[in-house]
Amino acid sequence: MIPLLLVLLVILVLFGIGFTAHVLWYIAIAVLVLWLLGFFLRADSGQRWYRW
Repeated sequence: MIPLLLVLLVILVLFGIGFTAHVLWYIAIAVLVLWLLGFFLRADSGQRWYRW
């Protein structure tokens, strides 16, 4: 019974890590697109588009 629970726990952890990594890729792509849009849309105005 214990080995079955351990295997199920490992499967659950690996599924959770895979799902989280998949979602993080989508978030990273969205941030990259927003950053590129901000970079190209503000490049013409002569202002800095970032605050630092």
